[in-house]
Amino acid sequence: MSIDSKDDEIFKALANGTRRRMLDAMRDAPQTTGALCVAFPDMDRCTVMLHLKVLEGAGLVLVTREGRERWNHLNAMPIQEIHDRWISQYAGHAMSVLTAMQAGMEGQAV
Repeated sequence: MSIDSKDDEIFKALANGTRRRMLDAMRDAPQTTGALCVAFPDMDRCTVMLHLKVLEGAGLVLVTREGRERWNHLNAMPIQEIHDRWISQYAGHAMSVLTAMQAGMEGQAV
């Protein structure tokens, strides 16, 4: 799988608000699938599982099993990689453009 297609999977997973809220629910501690079903009462178990499958496929959730329980762990590394590859580079450029604009405006105001 190419880096671009892996990035596409991550962006697709993060594009959905419900999946982002699920990741938020796992931020402080892993959650069982049952606990996530309770946390999202507007969805049935199958829908929760479908969202988890997308998150797992994107590498954003790692799953372990303990007996009958399925524990879902947040894996923040793909988000960090997206940040390093895309966000930090563009944010730096945007800040330099804004700084240049501000300097130009201050020069005109004098």
